[in-house]
Amino acid sequence: MTRPTFRRNSTSIPAHRLAPLCALLAALPFSALAQESALPAVTVNAPAPAARPLQSTPEALAERRAAGGDTAALLQGIPGLSLQGAGGISSLPSLHGMADDRLRIQLDGMDLVSSCGNHMNPPLSYVDPSRVSAVRVFTGTTPVSVGGDSIGASIQVETAPPVFASPGQGHITSGEVGAWARSNGNAVGAHASATYATEQLSLRYDGSTAQADNYHAARAFKAAGPAGADKPGRILAGDEVGSSSYQARNQSLSLAFRGDDSLLGLEVGMQDVPYQNFPNQRMDMTRNDSTHVNLRYQRSFAWGELQARAWHEQTRHSMDFGPDKQYLYGGGAATGMPMDTRGSTSGAKLSGDIALSAQDTLRVGAEALRYRLDDWWMPSGGGMAPNIFRNIADGQRDRLDVYGEWEARWSPAWVSQIGLRSSHVRSNSGEVQGYNASYGADAAAFNATDRSRSDQNLDFSALARYTPNETSSYEFGFSRKTRSPNLYERFAWSTGGMAMRMVNLAGDGNGYVGNPNLLPETAHTLSATADWHDASGQRWGVRLTPWISQVHNYIDAKRCSGGSGMMSVCNAANLTAQQKFVYLRFANADARLWGFDVSGFMDLGRNDWLGALRLDGALSQTRGRNRDTGDGLYNTMPLNARLALTQQSGAWSSTAEVLLVAAKTRVSAERNELATAGYGLLNLRTSYQWQNWRLDLGVDNLFDRFYAHPQSGAYVGQGATMSGTAVPWGVRVPGMGRSFHAGLTMKF
Repeated sequence: MTRPTFRRNSTSIPAHRLAPLCALLAALPFSALAQESALPAVTVNAPAPAARPLQSTPEALAERRAAGGDTAALLQGIPGLSLQGAGGISSLPSLHGMADDRLRIQLDGMDLVSSCGNHMNPPLSYVDPSRVSAVRVFTGTTPVSVGGDSIGASIQVETAPPVFASPGQGHITSGEVGAWARSNGNAVGAHASATYATEQLSLRYDGSTAQADNYHAARAFKAAGPAGADKPGRILAGDEVGSSSYQARNQSLSLAFRGDDSLLGLEVGMQDVPYQNFPNQRMDMTRNDSTHVNLRYQRSFAWGELQARAWHEQTRHSMDFGPDKQYLYGGGAATGMPMDTRGSTSGAKLSGDIALSAQDTLRVGAEALRYRLDDWWMPSGGGMAPNIFRNIADGQRDRLDVYGEWEARWSPAWVSQIGLRSSHVRSNSGEVQGYNASYGADAAAFNATDRSRSDQNLDFSALARYTPNETSSYEFGFSRKTRSPNLYERFAWSTGGMAMRMVNLAGDGNGYVGNPNLLPETAHTLSATADWHDASGQRWGVRLTPWISQVHNYIDAKRCSGGSGMMSVCNAANLTAQQKFVYLRFANADARLWGFDVSGFMDLGRNDWLGALRLDGALSQTRGRNRDTGDGLYNTMPLNARLALTQQSGAWSSTAEVLLVAAKTRVSAERNELATAGYGLLNLRTSYQWQNWRLDLGVDNLFDRFYAHPQSGAYVGQGATMSGTAVPWGVRVPGMGRSFHAGLTMKF
């Protein structure tokens, strides 16, 4: 029987097209039942899916691996994406004005949670750049199958997949060793991997190490501040950026078994970070030990693909003052301020890609995430005694999701995707206490409240793509996405100045207190993409994406007042303070973000002397406003552009890259956010590939331009950082000056 074709001017939908939607709705409760025996999902590999992520090319990944140990830096070059400053290996990706928990960031399919009041250990800090083989970024309208508990983009980072011997090959062995160095900050790193594989078994080991001293700004940088005794243990050189050093070690062991139509994989990973210092936080990381186990299974059936994953990760994290910081607060005698965190995440996912017909695909799945957090500060004298300070006590955050997604190919020109996700998030906290009676009123008020919170969230996405010919395509999408508050946003309880400065997810130098009554964020996003290119897709191309997001109950912050504790800094003076650090309470508001991304490329041809030339470029703009107050949203990126000229000649590949950033004048007055001047940087890179060897050379900020990135945060990298006044307000963390780098890898 011939199936009727879809006619564009039709006002009705054939009955057979309603079946997938009915199946999608019916699958949601079925997926919830499957959760009892479930595991998790791997990326769907349907041909030319409706939602097409932006990806970093293998060459771009290889170039950026040679420049440092920050895995988030591998995402640079994605239109609209920037990096929010933090530690040397802990930058936070920011896309369309949203960062950190507002993005869903997955590492090998795992959702990892940052266990720190300053979010010093974000998900991408748990993998070395040398292990990353693929990066995918879903911007604009994010499908529900890759979204969840986020209101922004979804970022998927994957390490190298297992390799197996070919039939009749017996066994194979392979490996890679490499090292890199960067002149600015005396940064060095090395990695090694080895693989043994048969036709059915694959075993791989990866190890890496990286470390760096403080980096230097482009020209004399002297943070104004108190002289003499209030200076750190060693006085920093004029242009040295304090608290920017780090050291990290990572190891992993992967085992995989392959059947005729199935794959079973297990990975065990460990991380040891002896220290990572933070120029935009008042404390430094003095320890971060993490272990994780990641189990996955996938199998092909006549009806489609089944994918499952289960993992467990635990982190032991500590903070105190690094060598560039010192405790001198309130005349106390303490020389340190130890803070400890223990977090654990257990997750499971189960998903299926069901081929309902040659034109229709149904994706269903269920996910579960269990997170536990304890954050405590040991007594150390100087007013921090005699009790243990319980910042987050027995914190709990559990999430259970089910989703269904229907993708339909109505004709060669039209494809659509529609999906629903239901999520239940439950948060809770135990009773807390302060160092002493000075914190008693705040602790008693917090302990007297019912702290259990349950959120029922619903996500929806709809996307359509129209490809009228071989030189253009057009995408249109709408999504409703939700995110429940994290444990610090809800349960950080003290209004004491010192305690509030220890809860800062933004790197702005201010202090924050939680709000148990926060509601989940709900973002309604509308986006469109026009893609024009030549018929081959190789000579030229232009891509334009305008977008707008209306966020209800956006978690912003308000100046706090009326604090009940003896140590409280939530007073009337805090409400009107200008040109100084302030104290804020997390609060819901309505917000609007909008902007556009433009990217393109052009093949400039080839000649005998220069080889092949190609020009790439991107331009992005983001605006954000708190609609309740009219204030700007914190840490949004101003107009910025990237232009790169690439030359390819035989084994040589070279790039000249120009980065342009406009002045940031739209700031958050509530936070006393600092404006930044516009700037331009020139970076040069070249690589040479010979047999199994690869050599990378480059220089960043060639003209040694002084600048401050608009998302670098406030400079609190040296001095008596725990004082609200000893650290100067008004200084942004400066960017890195001229830096040469080199990398060498050898495969065997």
